[in-house]
Amino acid sequence: MDVRQKRNKVLGERVVKALESRNMDAYYAETKEEAVQKALEWIPEGSTINMGGASSVHECGLIDAIKSGNYNFCDRDKASTQEEKQEIARAAFSCDWFLGSVNAMSEDGVFINIDGNANRVAAYAFGPKNVLLIVGMNKVVKTQEDAMSRARNEAAPVNAQRFGIDTPCSKAGSCFDCKSPECICCQILVTRFSRQKGRFKIILVDENLGF
Repeated sequence: MDVRQKRNKVLGERVVKALESRNMDAYYAETKEEAVQKALEWIPEGSTINMGGASSVHECGLIDAIKSGNYNFCDRDKASTQEEKQEIARAAFSCDWFLGSVNAMSEDGVFINIDGNANRVAAYAFGPKNVLLIVGMNKVVKTQEDAMSRARNEAAPVNAQRFGIDTPCSKAGSCFDCKSPECICCQILVTRFSRQKGRFKIILVDENLGF
């Protein structure tokens, strides 16, 4: 174990305790493979699963495992029309499990998510019975204020560029608090506690995942 891994393990275990103090289940995984194994331990076979557009879930291999397993996965990528895609997104509110990540998380367990269409932040706030988040340690920052800055000035510009969206942040690389027609920062969700114990299940991973 190198010094970076040692640092992340100590920090990750501290963040796990912070998340647990916020009524959430949390786990620290040293590898993507361990993260997928833990996720599948949590998700019963036969579950109905939906998700937002989380790169981290794809990058760790969880989606491939879900698609090849005995699960009812609501796959928006297979939608043939925009209307069908919207119906799949709305189905998230009654699913057993919603998969995603965060744009940033503070060391004391508060996490920030920014959305354009708001289907992801809406599902995090209410609806799905369980929300499982895959969070690379690259997204963990010191404070809630740092998390907000990371979400707006790092994650949002990269995602705007990734989707080819014409916004000021995609051109300049940081937030301009824009009112662009294609703005992807329409809704900002700060999650600090889960009233329903264990609804959030969060796997921190010692990998650079997502943006």
